[in-house]
Amino acid sequence: MDGAPGPAEPAVVVPLDEVDRQAFAERLVAEAQSAGVRLIGPGGLLADVAKRVIETGLEVEMTEHLGYAKHAADGRDHGNSRNGTRTKTVITELGPIEIDVPRDRDGTFEPATVRKRQRRLEGVDAMVLSLTAKGLTTGEVAAHLAEVYGASVSKDTISKITDAVLEEMAGWLIRPLDRVYPVLFIDAIHVKVRDGQVANRAFYCAIGVTVDGRRDILGIWPSPGGEGAKFWLGVLTELRNRGVADVCIVVCDGLKGLPDAITTTWPQAIVQTCVLHLIRNTFRFAARQHWDALARDLRPVYTAVNETEARTRLDDVYDRWAERYPAIRVLWDNAWTEFVPFLDYPAEIRRVIYSTNSIESLHARFRRATRARGHFPNEQAAMKCLYLVVRSLDPTGRGSERWMNRWKPALNAFAITFEGRLFPTDN
Repeated sequence: MDGAPGPAEPAVVVPLDEVDRQAFAERLVAEAQSAGVRLIGPGGLLADVAKRVIETGLEVEMTEHLGYAKHAADGRDHGNSRNGTRTKTVITELGPIEIDVPRDRDGTFEPATVRKRQRRLEGVDAMVLSLTAKGLTTGEVAAHLAEVYGASVSKDTISKITDAVLEEMAGWLIRPLDRVYPVLFIDAIHVKVRDGQVANRAFYCAIGVTVDGRRDILGIWPSPGGEGAKFWLGVLTELRNRGVADVCIVVCDGLKGLPDAITTTWPQAIVQTCVLHLIRNTFRFAARQHWDALARDLRPVYTAVNETEARTRLDDVYDRWAERYPAIRVLWDNAWTEFVPFLDYPAEIRRVIYSTNSIESLHARFRRATRARGHFPNEQAAMKCLYLVVRSLDPTGRGSERWMNRWKPALNAFAITFEGRLFPTDN
C-alpha cells in the first residue's frame, strides 16, 4: 500500500473494577516487600509505577503523532518514524524520576505528558505554592523538597515558581465585582517591608458577602504607611469603579474618618462598628480580673431590643465601672453613633455583623505566612505572599458551602430590611 500510514487503531480499554484495582495494588505491594523495595520515596515502588505510567503516556502520544504503533510493519519507510529515546530527570511529587522520552526523526514530536524542557511536573509547582502559602521561606521549601523527596530545587527556582502567580494576581486585583453586597467587612493588617529601612506597612483588605452567601475577598491594597481614612477612601472608590454600586452594611473598626469615607462612596450604606472590637477595646481599660464581670454587664447592652433599652443598660455599666475605669465611658460615648444601627436589626442580621471574624480569620492566615519571614524585601514580595494565602483558602469548598447554608436566614432578613436593594430591577 502506497502513501503514509493511516491513523493507529485506538486500543480497547477495559476499566478495572474495584476488586481488580485492589488486587492489582496488593500484588504491587507484595512484590515490593519481597524485593525489599520501599513503597514511597526516591527509588520506591510508587516512583517506579509513576515512571512506567509517564513513559507509557509518552509512547501513546508518539503513536498518535506518527499514526502507527511501535514496531508496526506499516510504519516502515513511510516518512517520519521513531528515533530512539533520550533520558531526562523530572521532579515529581514522589521525588526525582528518570524517564525515557521517545524521539522522532523529524523532531516534530511535542509531548503533552511531559513537555519539552519541562523539568517539573505540575504537582511540584502546586506543592511549592502550597508550602509558601503556609509560611515557609524559599530556603525552607528547598530543604523540605530535598529532605522528603530527595529533589534538589534551588531557591531561585522556587522564587520563579511563585513569581508565576504575579500575572494571575494582577488580573485578580482588577476583576469586575458584583453590583450589590449586603455586607462588607474591611480592615487592615500590618506587614514589615524593607524600603530603605524596615517599617510596618498597612495592607488593606475587604471581604464582601454576596447575595447568595458567598464570601468574596475583593482585594488587597498596599499602602505607603499606616492605616488611614484617606487611603480607605481610595480603596472604596476603586471598589465602586469595579462595579460595586451598593453596599447595605459596612462593618469596620473605629478608625477616625472612616465612616465619612464609606458614606461618601455609598451614601445609603450603614456604617456598623464591630461590636466585638468595641468589647475588646473596653477590656483594654480594665484589669484582667474584671473582664468576665464586664463581659456579663455589657451583654445586655448589645442584646437589647432597641436603643432606649441599650442606653439604660449602658448607664448601669457606667454606674458600676465608670468611676474605676473612666475611659470606658469615653470609649462607648464616642462609638455610640456607629454602634446603635446594630440594634435596629433582627437576630439573623446581628449574628452576621456582630464581628469582623471573617476578615480576622483571614488576617490570622496572613500572619502565619508572614511571621516566618520577619520582613519582605519589597512590596511586591509581600503582596505575592498574601495572594498565595488567598488562593490556598478552602481548597475543598466545604467552608464556603457551610457559610452559604448559614447565610440563608440572614438573606431573608436582609431582603426584608433592605427591600429592593439586594435584587435591583433597574438596568
